[in-house]
Amino acid sequence: MILADLFSIILRLAELAFAAIVAGLTGVYLDANKGASSWSLGRHIYTVVVAGLSIIFAIIWLFPFSGSFIHWPADFFISVMWFVAFGLLVDWLDGACGNVFDWDGININDRNTCTELKANIAFAFLSAIVWLVSAILGIYWVRRHTRTHRSTVPAGTPYRRRRWYRSRV
Repeated sequence: MILADLFSIILRLAELAFAAIVAGLTGVYLDANKGASSWSLGRHIYTVVVAGLSIIFAIIWLFPFSGSFIHWPADFFISVMWFVAFGLLVDWLDGACGNVFDWDGININDRNTCTELKANIAFAFLSAIVWLVSAILGIYWVRRHTRTHRSTVPAGTPYRRRRWYRSRV
């Protein structure tokens, strides 16, 4: 199980890094468009909120406890929120900078708005994928953990799940 814990830590660090990058890039865009109405910046505000929540939860769940695997429903929900942010950003760009996935002619040191917008979209997608993988790992861990517990019941005995409020004594 140490391998799953290590993989979980790597995923949480990637979630934290990707969310921080998206928050930074989106924050720069929001700062550059201060005078615009909040209605026209709604997609970006949503993206910053999702990035902020992701940063908070990634930091909290970064610690390697076996209990961190039971958060897979929240991981899946955050993944869905990232996919929504990705879709909103792609729809907002609407081909203004060419194809969203066309990375030809983009320079890293170039101060280009299209480069920043495409990088923001790419890291939002990567964050959605990493949160989804984290949820899948959590489902795998929980299923494997419950299977090993059920396998300790003698054959022929009907399995009865113990209530959480009953003591183990």
